[in-house]
Amino acid sequence: MKDGEKLKKINSLKKSTDFERIIKHNRSYKYRDYFIYVERETNDIYHFGLSVGKKLGNAVKRNKVKRQLRSILDQMQFINHFNCIIIVRKSYLENDFSTNRDNLIKAMKQLNLVKGINKHEEK
Repeated sequence: MKDGEKLKKINSLKKSTDFERIIKHNRSYKYRDYFIYVERETNDIYHFGLSVGKKLGNAVKRNKVKRQLRSILDQMQFINHFNCIIIVRKSYLENDFSTNRDNLIKAMKQLNLVKGINKHEEK
């Protein structure tokens, strides 16, 4: 993604059939605060699906977590031809935003999905 570009709707997985297919047919990668499923070698650009369970809190808290994840993903430049589902674990709430960002960036780098990182100034 270029500077200032956000995670667009075309880069989002929404259908439950897509989630089921990716989770059923691909290996999960367990990181500190995330379970990540990656489907490689797709014909498209990259897509992300975000899942935040009800155990993490009410709708307001879950939506905040999803906004934070999108913000973190906006800072990265990705390779193409993969689909990825990120499931947030309850331990996510125990950390501050910068720790969660660093953990997700590290996980994406280990999975070889990232081309580069855009550094945004924090307020």
